[in-house]
Amino acid sequence: MAAGGLQRLKRRIRSVENTRQITRAMKLVAGAKLRRAQERAERSRAYFRTMQSVMARAASRISGGFHHPMLVARPVRTAAWVVVTSDRGLAGPFNSNLIRFTTGRMQEETAHKAVFAVGRKARDAYRRRAVPVLEEFTQLGDDPHYYQAKAIADAIIHRYMAGEVDRVELVYSHFVNAMVQRPVAVQLLPVVPPEASAARGDNAAQYLYEPDAETVLSHLLPRYVEVLVYGALLESKASEHGARMTAMDAATKNSEELLRRMTLLRNQMRQAAITKEIAELVGGAAALE
Repeated sequence: MAAGGLQRLKRRIRSVENTRQITRAMKLVAGAKLRRAQERAERSRAYFRTMQSVMARAASRISGGFHHPMLVARPVRTAAWVVVTSDRGLAGPFNSNLIRFTTGRMQEETAHKAVFAVGRKARDAYRRRAVPVLEEFTQLGDDPHYYQAKAIADAIIHRYMAGEVDRVELVYSHFVNAMVQRPVAVQLLPVVPPEASAARGDNAAQYLYEPDAETVLSHLLPRYVEVLVYGALLESKASEHGARMTAMDAATKNSEELLRRMTLLRNQMRQAAITKEIAELVGGAAALE
């Protein structure tokens, strides 16, 4: 019986050692990907701030008679959320925190609800909750490209302009560091021009708009939505890699602690078996005398 238990323990030790090797390798891979994703996310923030400034300046030059469909708020019959998650798991609470955050915002909404799912985890979660998934975007890879963000933004704008949804929020994880990723929500449609009042008082530079500010703003609005989506993809990807690296580091440490305990137990069992054999030999020798 003891020999069988020792064999099972040895097999379990080998299994945990293999798991430790896998989690250690995944941690190193996630760390390498995180560095690239963090650099891209930080660069995108500067571009987004510039786009915000241009939007604010253009909006500040427009009189009250300009009414673009992407700017006009209307009664909300259907509210939609663009939920940016990952395609894969093993990233700790990364996806569950984001889905919980989004679900909490949905519960505050009285209108009909729908989802644009970015990533398999969002798609699967809201299918289980019986929330209509208007569009799904999966397999975007570890390095999201602008054309992917444009495809997502075009689908959202198309459904908004067709009247299928009346308000759209973008929900994603903002990357702070490898340990901290914060779910945030940004209104995507109708577009709220950023800091328009502050731009009116900014006389540091004056721009000439050709042919006019209204035309420029009309062209900027779809680009602004694309930039918001692209920034969310990059922030979410950096957050995913950071969460996975942290989770795999914790898993590696837990496996090492488990190995230490099982190795101690194995040594105790071996020592007990050896002591028993010695006792049997001594007893047998004494019986022969």
